Amino acid sequence: MSKIKIYALGGLGENGKNMFCVEVDERIFVFDAGLKYPEKDMYGIDAVIPNIDYLIQNKERIEGIFISHGHDDHIGALPYLLKNINLRVYATHFTMCLIESLLQENNMNIKRYKLYRINDTKVLKFGDVSISFFNTTHSIPESVGIVVSTKDGNIVFAPDFNFGIEKNAKYLTSFEKITNNKNVLAVLAESIGISDIDRSTNDLLFEHTFKNILDSNEHRIFVSVFSTDLSRIQKMVDMCVEKNRKVAFMGRKAEEVVGIAINSGYLKIPDEIYYLLKPYDENNKNEVDNLVVFVTGTLSEPYNSLSRICANKDRFIRFTPKDKVVFISDPTTVTLRNYIKTMDDLYRKDVEVDTISKKKLRTSHATAEDLYLLYSMLKPKYIYPIIGEYRHLYRHKDLLKTFGYGDEQIVLLDNGEVSVLEGGELVSKEIIPTGDEYVDGTLIGNVSSELVSERERLSEEGVVIIVAYLDMRRRIVVENPVINSKGFVYTTDLETFNQTISEFFLRMMKNSLNKPKFDKEQVILSLSEEIGKIVYRISKKRPAILPVLIEIKK
Repeated sequence: MSKIKIYALGGLGENGKNMFCVEVDERIFVFDAGLKYPEKDMYGIDAVIPNIDYLIQNKERIEGIFISHGHDDHIGALPYLLKNINLRVYATHFTMCLIESLLQENNMNIKRYKLYRINDTKVLKFGDVSISFFNTTHSIPESVGIVVSTKDGNIVFAPDFNFGIEKNAKYLTSFEKITNNKNVLAVLAESIGISDIDRSTNDLLFEHTFKNILDSNEHRIFVSVFSTDLSRIQKMVDMCVEKNRKVAFMGRKAEEVVGIAINSGYLKIPDEIYYLLKPYDENNKNEVDNLVVFVTGTLSEPYNSLSRICANKDRFIRFTPKDKVVFISDPTTVTLRNYIKTMDDLYRKDVEVDTISKKKLRTSHATAEDLYLLYSMLKPKYIYPIIGEYRHLYRHKDLLKTFGYGDEQIVLLDNGEVSVLEGGELVSKEIIPTGDEYVDGTLIGNVSSELVSERERLSEEGVVIIVAYLDMRRRIVVENPVINSKGFVYTTDLETFNQTISEFFLRMMKNSLNKPKFDKEQVILSLSEEIGKIVYRISKKRPAILPVLIEIKK
């Protein structure tokens, strides 16, 4: 009999930041370490990752981190995690190639880390607990589900999968290994695909549509597609081979994910059709009529690349009236603004535009039918909906009820909420600290929430910078302060505004300099507070007030 704890440090009630943990007695097993892309009001923030203080405090008990696949929302926080805890990392070959590239991108020497390649035949032993794997079908090759075998039964981790039929062996599901799991105590299965309704059950309609596009246009075609959607990219490349079309890739992420896939043989492109884009100049314009250019990236990167081409700022390509742009899938709410701007830019350039909507694409996430098949094969005692916003988790719970599962079998958690099982029975819940860490630039460091709030304030209210020179020997302000204000509209003219602030500043400074003790930091705080009140009365705005006091010697 074991004491088992199941919890998430990220990935519940949100889209991304996936990190899940299973504790069996004193051993901790971590599954995935992902990031979440920031909201548009998180100024200067490049990524949001899970707070790992609990793992740092218990690092001696962690057996390793087991990665399901290579998407950023499942591996993006690894550099930060490994910088703080040098864990053993287990992943399939392709996923590990992406991890190594990510670590190198963050200036981390991969030789210093414990990186182990696994496959679906590997079984790892940790005392009386074993970890095994089964292949799953997803949009990226060598994705796996993970099984934790304990004395009280198996715990199955099944993120980001579908049961679509694939020809490529690197995307095939190990149905036999799934069905061979007996005595399943719990399943942690994704929820985000619950919302994918009225979608095609395969890619046949997509393939037919794309072939028609190739047949109907003999000139250059630009395809906007996520770089991590390698399964669909391979299908489009195969169709280009059939139609004797050359292919090229552009986008920063293409150099990483696509480049790794090509170099390691996971994306097969015959040499005779691969076209390497050369810098644009009068002698080379890359105007090859039968060329298909894959414009790749994550989130808005493909849109930004297309807009850059429209503005004649791309170093490889310029649009011509004969070109056609094809968007693979509709924009999300996060990328909608960039999509609309890009569409406007394209129409201004008189470029023909087409979109292959999501309904024509097989989803890469588990639908209701996929989940029903999974649970029919595994027959779990408990089910933990994971991965997705709370509405997805709740709909997953409702779906399970239609499958015949009772409320006592469905465990809906929040990040940091711990489900405790003893002897195979759910006995209680606990709470551990968790939250968000904001990353600015490299994933090695993090940013405080106070700094994010300050950036938000600067963007909305503006800033007033007051620079003054002090002669501390004579205890005077040498000359009138220099005032610069940015980011807000005056209700009075600038000269009157600056004069009012300057006079008030000088009065406050005279009083402060006449005191026996001059505390510079306290004076700056007082100036910020009192001048802020004056500015609000004048402008009805609350900009950041930044007094800069520079001591000089004469």
